Amino acid sequence: MSAVATKPASTPGPTSRPRLLRFWGSTVGLKILMALTGVILTGFVLVHMLGNLQVFQGSESLNAYAKLLRAEPALLWTFRVVLLSAVVLHIVAWVVLLKTSLAARSGGYQVTSYKESSYASRSMKLTGPLLLAFIIYHILHLTTGTAHPDYHEGDVYTNLVTGLRVVPVAIIYILAMALLGFHLWHGVWSMFQTLGANQPRYNSFGRRFATGLAIVVALGFAAVPLAVLAGVIKPAPEPAERTAAAAPETARVVVVPAPEHAQGR
Repeated sequence: MSAVATKPASTPGPTSRPRLLRFWGSTVGLKILMALTGVILTGFVLVHMLGNLQVFQGSESLNAYAKLLRAEPALLWTFRVVLLSAVVLHIVAWVVLLKTSLAARSGGYQVTSYKESSYASRSMKLTGPLLLAFIIYHILHLTTGTAHPDYHEGDVYTNLVTGLRVVPVAIIYILAMALLGFHLWHGVWSMFQTLGANQPRYNSFGRRFATGLAIVVALGFAAVPLAVLAGVIKPAPEPAERTAAAAPETARVVVVPAPEHAQGR
């Protein structure tokens, strides 16, 4: 009588959900999460910079742009929720990766630095928290007006100019844009590596792209406080001044004295 070998009962494999959770909890998954949220945040930074540059076209252009953003409250709040979610996920992923790296080093694991490691890459743990603090201040300063000395609801141009005419505040904005440039420089280059473009022939392109983007963004944002301090961007005229300047010549009442021969009649 032959014995029939029976296979041991196989344990059910992990479902797709635990696998997905394990992936996003891994080092690779967290780096991809940082890269994807970084793309969202970089896109927002570019759009925000282009919107700010409308200040050079005058108060009407900038205020019209701000009014357009608030035309659809549902769309605006959806955009804000997506942006806030990207910020939170970006920070959480960075904190977890930092803890993992510190734990590995404390265990004697030696981390080999990249060939193109830069000061920006080594200072990410400093620029990140500083930028977060600046974002909170920026919201309180020009969005809610809590930290603004003379805030006017709906008048974005006046709020921007009067807020940045304060020299210490303008310096804070300029320094923050320098930090943003450093952060983008390393972040965008790291994104290329995370997404698999880390071969030697791609490294040069990735670094050039990251450098160019960082310079454009930093200078684009810093141009506004610099122009305000230099007097290139001036406060908008008062309503009475705008009315007087716009009044046509024909609207002015001119009293012409009557001729002498007409007066004698």
